[in-house]
Formats: sequence, structure tokens, C-alpha cells
Amino acid sequence: MDKKLLLHTCCAPCSVYCIKSLRGEGIEPTLFWYNPNIHPYSEYKARRDCLKEYAATKQVELVVEDAYGLDEFICQVDPTKLNTRCEDYCYPKRFRKAFEYAKANGYDAITTTLLYSIYQKHDKIAQIMQKMAKEYGIEFLYRDFREGWREGQDEARAAGLYMQKYCGCVYSEEESGLGREIAKSLKKQGISPTNANVRKIIEERKVDNIVYLEKLKGE
Repeated sequence: MDKKLLLHTCCAPCSVYCIKSLRGEGIEPTLFWYNPNIHPYSEYKARRDCLKEYAATKQVELVVEDAYGLDEFICQVDPTKLNTRCEDYCYPKRFRKAFEYAKANGYDAITTTLLYSIYQKHDKIAQIMQKMAKEYGIEFLYRDFREGWREGQDEARAAGLYMQKYCGCVYSEEESGLGREIAKSLKKQGISPTNANVRKIIEERKVDNIVYLEKLKGE
């Protein structure tokens, strides 16, 4: 398929199946790194550098837009609306930069490795990408890469790639750490931890934090 495709790429492990799948269709993607939502800097650097090394081994072109954006992230993300931070800030911030690059450099289509993750808001991602595709006049190449989730994860581990433990931002890092602590606590109480009961406790803590923040605003 003769298509110049830009693949917004969040990390090396998520790119494994996407690259393989696209090449199976005869599409040679160009990887595009722009992820200022990843924190702290040590995590940002680990993911970026791993992707650089992996791209070289797979002989796939990689464009790196280096931007570590902790200050802007903290200023832009409302701590009382954390449940929508992905679609309100993280997704559009990254996708718009990718579309701008694609438009300026003659790409026919664009997609993202975020469509591979079973933990991301898949429908929201597709919705935002489709809206921007119309705005920039570039095709959004939709693929449900989640079908290759296990295959991609197995290949990433076999290749020795850096496997992150949370989505990217400081809040997802906190949630990941809390989740592990809550799971351990439930086990000690003789309760089997599940995604549902761990998430319920995390959400209850978020509500308590929001109430506290709103109280501070009123003082």
C-alpha cells in the first residue's frame, strides 16, 4: 500500500505489534515521539531512549520531538477533574503536534500506538484523532491494534525492552502505586484484590482529595 504514514508512538513496547501489523499491510510507518505528559524525567528519558534503540534495530524511521512538559502539565490539568485528564489534555496535546508535523511534511495519513493499549480510552482516542483528521485534511488510519496485545507484549519482553508500570503522567504513577498498596492491604485482610475493588478504593480516595481541594478554595 503506497501510503506515507506517521505513527505517533508512546513507547517501544506499544510499537512492536503496530509496526509489525502495518508492515504486514505493506505500510512502512515513520515513528513520531512527542509525549510531554510522561513524568518524571527519568521515566521520560527511559521510554524515549528505549524507543530510539528499538527503532534502530527494526530499521524504522523515527522523528523525536523532545519536550519534557511537567510544568505545563501541572498548570493545565485540573486536579479536581483527573478522570478526564487524558481526553482533555494528554491525548489532544500529543495528537495535535503529530498532525502539525504530518501536515508540514507531506504525510498522507496518521495513527497512534495508543490504539494498541488495552488500558487507554480507545473510543476517545479514535474520536479525537478523527476530529483532527478533518481539521488538518489528513487521513486518520484507524486500526484496533488491541487484537495483538498479548503478542506484542510477549515480543517486547523477549526483546528486553523497557516495560513501564504506569501510563505516563504523575497522576497515573500515583494511581499505580496506590493500586499496589491497596492490593497488598486487601490480601492481608483476606480479601482477593480485583481491578474492580482496587479501583473503587482509589476513586473513593480521589473524592476525598477533591473535597479537600474545594474546601481550600473556599477558605
